[in-house]
Amino acid sequence: MQLRRRQLPLFLSILAALFLFGAGAFADDWKLTGTGIRVKTVVLVDVNVYQISHFIKGEVGEKSKKGVIDADIDKKFEWKMKRDVDHEKVVQTLRDAFAMNGYSDAGKINKFLGAFSAELKENAKISIVYDAAKKATTVSVGGGGSATVEGVDFMKGVWAIWFGKIDQPKLGDALISKL
Repeated sequence: MQLRRRQLPLFLSILAALFLFGAGAFADDWKLTGTGIRVKTVVLVDVNVYQISHFIKGEVGEKSKKGVIDADIDKKFEWKMKRDVDHEKVVQTLRDAFAMNGYSDAGKINKFLGAFSAELKENAKISIVYDAAKKATTVSVGGGGSATVEGVDFMKGVWAIWFGKIDQPKLGDALISKL
């Protein structure tokens, strides 16, 4: 029994070291650049549609909305729906946003929008992730589908939706407020 009591501190030290090493090895190195709420005005009433956060890995050259659009680094958006929204409404809004920002590759847009295949329910989560090594953007829609679209051009088109021309410019500002 005496020998075991002496070994206990050593055992606990080794266990703590393994825990710390393991936690460090799997640490998530995404940096939050900002969070905001997408608001839609309906008959003079502001309605919260979704909460959106933006994250990056690495550094953005120019610390601006344009700099974030152009940065060829790992980055992502995470949405959480604040209310139910019909998927046709979301798809049309995203189509309009691509058009407003001058992105017109219909094949890539349709592939991306195909992930929005069902009504988005309150608390549903959507992620849009750009993998700089693969040069691909993946969208995953809670309650819907997922799609991966290749190309830096497409990534810039997607990021322009929130950091380019937008009817709610303060949202883009909020998404880079911690940059």
